[in-house]
Amino acid sequence: MRTILITALLLGAAIPAISAPATAREAVAAPRAEDSSWAFEKSDVPVDPDFRFGRLPNGMRYVIRHNATPAGTAVVRMEIAAGSLDETDAEQGFAHFLEHMAFNGSAHVPEGQMVPLLEREGLAFGADTNASTTFERTVYKLDLPRADQHLLDTALMLMRETASELTIAQAAVDRERGVIFSEMRDRNSYGYRNSVASAGFFYPASRYVRRFPIGTTETLNAASAASLRAFYEREYVPAHATLVVIGDFDADAVETAIRSRFTDWAPRPAEAQPDAGPVNPKDKDRTAIWIDPALSERLVIQRNGKWLDEPDTIAQRQENLLRSVGYDIVNRRLQRLSRSAEPPFRGAGFGTGDVFEAARSTRLIIDSVDGKWADGLAAATREYRRALTGGFTDAEVAEQLAQLRTALTNAAGSANTRNNAALAAAALSLVDDRQVPSTPQGALDRFTAFAPQITPAAVLAAMKREALALDKPLIRFEGRTAPTGGEKALREAWRQAMHAPLPAEQAAATAQFAYTDFGTPGTVVSDTLDPLYGIREVRFANGVMLNLKHTDITRDRIAVSVAIDGGNMLDTRANPHATDMVPYMDEGGLGKHSRDELDTIMAGHTLGFGLGKGEASFAAQAGTTPRDLELQLQLLTALITDPGYRAEGEVQYRQQINNAFASLRATPGSAMQADLGTIVSDNDPRFSLGKLEDYRQLTYAKLKADIGDRLAHGAIEVGIVGDVDEDKAIADVAATLGALPARETAFREYADQPPRTFTADRKPRVVRHTGPADQALLRVTWPTRDDADAIETLKLQLLERVVRIELTDSLREALGKAYSPSAGAALSRRWKGYGTFAVAASVDVADVPAARKAIADVMTQLRKAPVSDDVLQRARQPLLEAFQNALKSNAGWMALVDRAQTEADRIERFKLAHDRLQALTAADVEAEARRYLDPAQGLEVLALPEGVTEPVK
Repeated sequence: MRTILITALLLGAAIPAISAPATAREAVAAPRAEDSSWAFEKSDVPVDPDFRFGRLPNGMRYVIRHNATPAGTAVVRMEIAAGSLDETDAEQGFAHFLEHMAFNGSAHVPEGQMVPLLEREGLAFGADTNASTTFERTVYKLDLPRADQHLLDTALMLMRETASELTIAQAAVDRERGVIFSEMRDRNSYGYRNSVASAGFFYPASRYVRRFPIGTTETLNAASAASLRAFYEREYVPAHATLVVIGDFDADAVETAIRSRFTDWAPRPAEAQPDAGPVNPKDKDRTAIWIDPALSERLVIQRNGKWLDEPDTIAQRQENLLRSVGYDIVNRRLQRLSRSAEPPFRGAGFGTGDVFEAARSTRLIIDSVDGKWADGLAAATREYRRALTGGFTDAEVAEQLAQLRTALTNAAGSANTRNNAALAAAALSLVDDRQVPSTPQGALDRFTAFAPQITPAAVLAAMKREALALDKPLIRFEGRTAPTGGEKALREAWRQAMHAPLPAEQAAATAQFAYTDFGTPGTVVSDTLDPLYGIREVRFANGVMLNLKHTDITRDRIAVSVAIDGGNMLDTRANPHATDMVPYMDEGGLGKHSRDELDTIMAGHTLGFGLGKGEASFAAQAGTTPRDLELQLQLLTALITDPGYRAEGEVQYRQQINNAFASLRATPGSAMQADLGTIVSDNDPRFSLGKLEDYRQLTYAKLKADIGDRLAHGAIEVGIVGDVDEDKAIADVAATLGALPARETAFREYADQPPRTFTADRKPRVVRHTGPADQALLRVTWPTRDDADAIETLKLQLLERVVRIELTDSLREALGKAYSPSAGAALSRRWKGYGTFAVAASVDVADVPAARKAIADVMTQLRKAPVSDDVLQRARQPLLEAFQNALKSNAGWMALVDRAQTEADRIERFKLAHDRLQALTAADVEAEARRYLDPAQGLEVLALPEGVTEPVK
């Protein structure tokens, strides 16, 4: 059974990564044997009976399941077991190129018509219509806003066209080549280059490091209709295909439709996929240093070993469970160190995972503060050694078991309301990882029966059975500055760390949660029902407002929102960074508990903890369960009334700020983000980045002084949505937030804040980045308006969709200059009169003039004449479907519930939005473009590489 490298999940150190050049198919390890059986046919893990599995005579497999979450919708996935590993030397990038060609014409869908066809049906390009290519597979994805027979037939028709009917015309290949080169250019970031180099160091002989899916310039330039078709006909065969259809439909009808559509797909021989290796288990004692000014410091200590072929069985799941508990305990220890007031590292992780089916790797990863790698290495190695020699405690195992039990209990509680996408992912995991999709209740029952056997000794033994000893390991350093002493110093530091004395660990005592009594429960002074959507609106005597909506959308789940007056409105010209540390308040814990203590105390509970900030409020968003709602409210009330402001939180904040500024200009996007606020606002410090030192000087003491009054007195509005007992929730709020001293009864207007303005100086600006010399980012921004007028807001939303379609047709499809041009309207609710409309395109430096002209031409045309009825429908229909489906999720309901009392107009606006949007015309779109999108009034900001002259023609 395939597993995931644990440290990849913890630290983003992916194994595998992405891919580039390679050896011919004949020169690599033996191909991986194809197994077209279903994993459950050879497993004792009971399969979830609500899935329907089938295989056509031609070899194509399918998975069907009726599901009504979200109601009336469906998802369709088609996976082709062919990716970049299947390419020859001359075919590098072909699997991905072919994915693009699937959108460029087939026997029954002319070139350029697939995306428009779906847009007319309400599927937004990118959001609902997408595809992806990896080393091993290509997946085509459609999210259907309606599960009606017509749309399902359309989706199946398009998948059938993709399967064997693509035209792959030479003219279309030539046009799409530019789009793929644009994607290649955009992906060429410091992170991508580091991933490629890292894979090459750890797996130097493997095929996968020479098969990154994007391909090479040489092979992509050489790609022709004939060579792409050869790859297509070899790899797109029924035996490589699996179709997954999950949604609110009749399963028998879907199965009949699948058989009708796909039975005539002629079978052809299915070639086995080449092995991703080889990976040499004896490879050891090598060291590498990778320097990039944008990279924060990291050490990776690794050994590789043989892949363990472990089919999915109950016994193997028990073994995996024991292993995961062990790794999680080690990583919990490392996390505790990273949260100390003087942490030896920013973060660290230990784990073992598969490298495809070619090998397994055990890694110790240390993310350190620049120049402090040796301290981090010593501390992390100490914890690694301590775990392998001393094992674990009963308390540590109990904490992890509590987390696991809660996760499984939650999954079982909401099993019947899992969403379509989650079930589709489970179906594809059966195909990709041969993991049997069992029922959540079955998983919980098996865990409950096995839990008594999960002892510290059993956990350690299982972890040792999988983890490779880090003996004479491969060591890789990455960062901004090479370590003093180079590779020799790294090796010596590792030797010393492995031989240093191991002091005994001090066991931490587990405290009881200290915030369960906030005084006399508050009194309800009003309790009304919104007539439009049945939102229950409650107000307490202390001024706290509560809005509730019971839903059955997701069983056993509750969403909680708490808004507190303040937010960015507390940032003034004299004190522009007053609220910058708010997102790090949770790292400071509570007055009576550190953040780390809270994690232990709250093990086994489903809770959210922390504050974010918006234009005029601080906000906490949490997901919990009916069992934990009271504790969730206690936790958030404690954060508001007694934040800990501990030093370790300040340390975490400064580490993040230092790294953010160090990579500030590493990409066109980050450079644009750094300077855009300053340019648009005429250097208003409230909306400008400022200097690094401004942020380094921020403290919790200053934060407390700046926001303390709002936390103590500001208006509070609570939203609760989901599987909630409303009366009990009212009682829980009464005992927590409702029990606090009197609050302000309304959110402030902040009329004393100077208005937010858009610069009158529209001359073009250039900002500089330190990335590759061919990368440019062109952005044009116009001032618009605030969102006070509901119909004007809808008009600008529709204009945004129209512009996106026109730019995609122009910059991507016609010119091949940009991979993903964007358009966005942002209208402020708080800053009166303020809003923006922006378009952006990432292009080659040489193509800046052409992109600039294309943008201007689109805007000029939109202002000159109404768009066609077809473009209007393509833009409007996805918006209409979004409104239709908005209240089929708890998140959609929360958008209305969270501020139902203080922003009641949003409820009526939503109620009328569908009909208002339907009434808008092409003339309305033209009028909005004429009003706002004058090319001469747009503010152009261009991100160019340092030292590169701006092209003029």
